[in-house]
Amino acid sequence: MNAGQSSPNRDRRAEFLALAGELRGELHRYCARLMGSVIDGEDVVQDTFARALVAIGEIEQMPLVRPWLFRIAHNRALDLLRSRTLRKAEPIEAASDVADESSADPMEVLMRQEAVETAVSRFAELPLPQRSVVILKDVLDESLKDIADLLDLTVDAVKAHLARGRARLREINAQPPTLAEAKPASAAVTRYVALFNAQNWDGLRALLADDVKLHQSTYPMRAGAADVGMFFTIYAKFEGVRLAPAWVEGREVIAVFENRTDAKPAYFMWLEWRGERISFIRDYRYARYVVSDAELVLAAEGEAATNSDAS
Repeated sequence: MNAGQSSPNRDRRAEFLALAGELRGELHRYCARLMGSVIDGEDVVQDTFARALVAIGEIEQMPLVRPWLFRIAHNRALDLLRSRTLRKAEPIEAASDVADESSADPMEVLMRQEAVETAVSRFAELPLPQRSVVILKDVLDESLKDIADLLDLTVDAVKAHLARGRARLREINAQPPTLAEAKPASAAVTRYVALFNAQNWDGLRALLADDVKLHQSTYPMRAGAADVGMFFTIYAKFEGVRLAPAWVEGREVIAVFENRTDAKPAYFMWLEWRGERISFIRDYRYARYVVSDAELVLAAEGEAATNSDAS
């Protein structure tokens, strides 16, 4: 491809990234609830952007970005969910009465509020059609018609799934939630956090495997100990940052507090280990919307768990 042909492509990609970047948080709210996991939801968001960027070079006319991205994300999430387990779709019966989106009915407002406040993990208890419709309508406030277009359903079918989904969600929320367990931190993560908080950057670099990889949202993947070591050089410039071992969705993570006086973490990161060395770092500094829906608990004080407990 010559320079004249590549320039429009670059312009199109830049335009797409500018528009799509504003949708990342909203897209994650949908994907996280559909997957029942803030971490898996972000993986779907990342995959959606990667697929969209490839498609941009192959299509003649740019589609409307928002519905296009949501369709890609929806289909990708369903593929992943179906690969885990095959669920029977509920038969669609006659639609129950569902208030129109223009209605200001107080009950409608309460149902939307209940959906927004429901923990991400609990959406996984809804059948997939109900789950998609409830999230789109009550969490993202999409119109019934737009939901029908996205999911290739009739408006009556959307109303039926919405009525059932709302009823099921009320039943789910009536049950006592399972509180996230504050388990002790692993020895490996405890050591990493201690070195970081002591600003022992050379000590942290010594933990990196030769082929370690670093992922930070839309930034290019870093690979190799020398390149990933720059990660700590950058963090050395930030004053007041402190880390604490934590757990999210049964996965051991590291909470990042940007100020030593902050009560809540600004984001988190998680590590993968190969023996005593770090093989992968995923840092959510540039995807902070992930932590807003996360059921994050700080690790319990006390004796560290063994390395085999680390995620």
